[in-house]
Amino acid sequence: MSAPDLRTPPVAPPSDAQVQGLLEGLFSRSGERFMKMSEELLGDEIDARISRIPQQLNEAGVDPFGFDPKTARYVLAATSFLYRYYFRVQASGLESLPQGRVLFIANHSGQVPLDAAMLGTALMLEAEPPRFPRAMVERWSAELPFFSFLFPRVGQVMGSPDNARRLLENEEAIVVFPEGSRGISKTFDQRYQLTDFGLGFMRLALETRTPIVPISIIGAEEQYPSFANIRPLAKLFGMPAFPIIPQALVGMLLPLPVRYRIQFGEPLHFQGDPDDDDAVIEQKVWVVKQTIQSMLHRGLKERQSIFF
Repeated sequence: MSAPDLRTPPVAPPSDAQVQGLLEGLFSRSGERFMKMSEELLGDEIDARISRIPQQLNEAGVDPFGFDPKTARYVLAATSFLYRYYFRVQASGLESLPQGRVLFIANHSGQVPLDAAMLGTALMLEAEPPRFPRAMVERWSAELPFFSFLFPRVGQVMGSPDNARRLLENEEAIVVFPEGSRGISKTFDQRYQLTDFGLGFMRLALETRTPIVPISIIGAEEQYPSFANIRPLAKLFGMPAFPIIPQALVGMLLPLPVRYRIQFGEPLHFQGDPDDDDAVIEQKVWVVKQTIQSMLHRGLKERQSIFF
C-alpha cells in the first residue's frame, strides 16, 4: 500500500486582476478614513469643489482618459491636508487665470513631484471656478503596479501630443514642467536655476492657439535638499538621478515642512507656425523661461524665511 502524497499542491500566483482588486480595496478603505479626517478639518469643501469641475463620465463612472471622481476625492483630501497644514501654501495670481484651454508652465524641483501635487491642489482649492489640471505622465509609469492604477483615476494622462491636443480641444487645462527630470533632480547648489526647457509645449500652444500661464514654485527646492548626484548609480538602476539626501540618510523620509509659495503670472499669448525651425521656437520658449526665472528671483527676494 503506497503512502499518501502529503506534499502541498503548488499555489498559483495571483492574477493581475486580483492584484488590482486588492490595491483598489486597500486604497478605498484608507481613502475613506482620510476623507473623514479631512472633512473635520476642511468641511465639505473637497466634494463641493470636485462637483463644480466639468466631467464627461461614461456608464462606468470614468471619463475617456480614466478619471474617476471617487478616487480623485481621496487624493485631493490627502493633498489638501499637506497644502493647508504641512506646507501651508501661499498661492497668488489666480484671479488672472483665463477660462477654457490653458497650458500651465512651471519650474520643477524637489526630488519627488510634490510641487506638482501642490500646484494641482492650488488650482482645485483656490481658483474660482475650480480648475482641474491634467498632467502628462511618462510612459514607464504604466509599468508601476500601484501608480499605473492611480494616475489615470486622478486625471493624469499618458504623455503624447495626440492626448494633449485632445484635452486642449476639449477646453481643458494641462500642466507642463518643461525641465522634466532635469529639474526635479537638481542639487542644492543649483536651486532655483532653471535648466533647459523642452520645445514641445510651445509647438502645442501655437498649434492649438492656447494661452500659456507661467508659474513659479518656491519651497520645493528645500523639501529634500540633495547635495550630490551619483550618476553611475543612477545609470545602473535606470533612474534619472541618484541623489544624496541627508535627511533620508538618517531615516527621515518625510519632506521638510517648508512653506510653499506659488505665483501664477499673467497669461502669455504666442502666434506663429508650430512647424517652424527649432531656432524660431526657442526664441518663444526663452520668453516663457525668462518670465518664470524673473518670478523666481522676485519671490526669493521677498521671502523672509524658508519655513515661515
